[in-house]
Amino acid sequence: MTEHTLLQMAYQAAEDKKAEDIVVLNMEGISLLADYFVICSGNSDRQVQAIARELIEKSNEAGNEVKSVEGFDSARWILVDLGDVVAHVFHKDERSYYNLERLWREAPEMDI
Repeated sequence: MTEHTLLQMAYQAAEDKKAEDIVVLNMEGISLLADYFVICSGNSDRQVQAIARELIEKSNEAGNEVKSVEGFDSARWILVDLGDVVAHVFHKDERSYYNLERLWREAPEMDI
């Protein structure tokens, strides 16, 4: 699976679960963690978990191994490491506090 296919799959999985304010940052040459960050938010703990679960399921269905999942039980900020793409699924209350878009402001935003 190419990284662009993986990125599109991650974006679509978040969109399918009605994630809000989906932002994709191109992290190539900026971070060693991943080439792309997908950042989105949900309105409740259940929705945040549903978005993360959909990311995991779609990745597995596509034959892409999920490297790790952090924060699933607390559902405030779930990190899903898909390899070249890392998805950050925030509860809406937490997203503005951590403001990853500002933290990584040198990363160009992408349209998917």
